Amino acid sequence: MEWTRDGYTISTDPDHLDRRVVHEFLVGSYWAKGIPREVVDRSIENSMPFGVYEGDDLVGFARVITDKATFAYLSDVFIVDAHRGRGLSKWLMEIILAHPDLQNLRRWSLTTRDAHGLYGQFGFTALAKPERHMEMLDADVYERGSPKPKAQSPNGPGQA
Repeated sequence: MEWTRDGYTISTDPDHLDRRVVHEFLVGSYWAKGIPREVVDRSIENSMPFGVYEGDDLVGFARVITDKATFAYLSDVFIVDAHRGRGLSKWLMEIILAHPDLQNLRRWSLTTRDAHGLYGQFGFTALAKPERHMEMLDADVYERGSPKPKAQSPNGPGQA
């Protein structure tokens, strides 16, 4: 799908994405620092990507991880510095939330350090019941470069 406004285009075509630009932005971001290119490629292939373009140049990106029935997680949202302040992040959010495959979902989720104001405009709030939410975070996975040891049963390896 594709939308155009004020010389910009948003497209969901994964083949149109300049994955080098996506990787270069994400590798320096606070949330995906050091992410390998092959992980970025795999993340795009297994989610719904949204590219923001000026002509053929990728100037923004977001992806939605979803089952298209009950849940969506918004991730990796960015607009490159040279194109900020033009309302592109708001337009991108409008397009994502209006996408026909993402309607009537029970829950949307995201994490952010610094864009609460943007997402709040679209109905995102702090967790209503944070005590119900859990996570398993491996923040150093990209720097470590080797797999984290698998969790073991409290009774020892291979024991139930």
